[in-house]
Amino acid sequence: MITTLGGLSIKPDISLDECTLESQDLIILPGGNTWGEDIHQPILKKVGDALKLGTTIAAICGATLGLANEGYLNSRKHTSNDLEYMKMVCPNYKGETLYEKGPAVSDENLVTASGIAPLEFAVEVLKKLDVFAPDTLRSWYKLNKTQKPEYFFELMNTINR
Repeated sequence: MITTLGGLSIKPDISLDECTLESQDLIILPGGNTWGEDIHQPILKKVGDALKLGTTIAAICGATLGLANEGYLNSRKHTSNDLEYMKMVCPNYKGETLYEKGPAVSDENLVTASGIAPLEFAVEVLKKLDVFAPDTLRSWYKLNKTQKPEYFFELMNTINR
């Protein structure tokens, strides 16, 4: 049983060792302030293998620090909460020239986002999954970003074609 910082209990169906990944799979790494702790080493090792395999990895907020400290951001465009903080707490991070200021960044099979950009993070993940046509995804984003009713109708029009 896993209990989140917020108290949510989750019972995984399989262990990490039983998990086999393929290129069309997706791993989402949630934010948090514990990504520098040893408990995350098994999943971070699995992420390294998954990146090489072509599996999509999506990390938001503090999870980007775990990736940075493992060196996974040293050769890919990425973002996080703050470049200076990342450099300060991640001694193995050497990807400063690839850091992009912005809410979310995609590079090949990696998606990273600031913790204050969950909607933009979701958009980039949905793009990778290719579950919506581009105009549907744009309308979905505009509706959720602005909460204006006209975008609901725009969204419905893209779906009902």
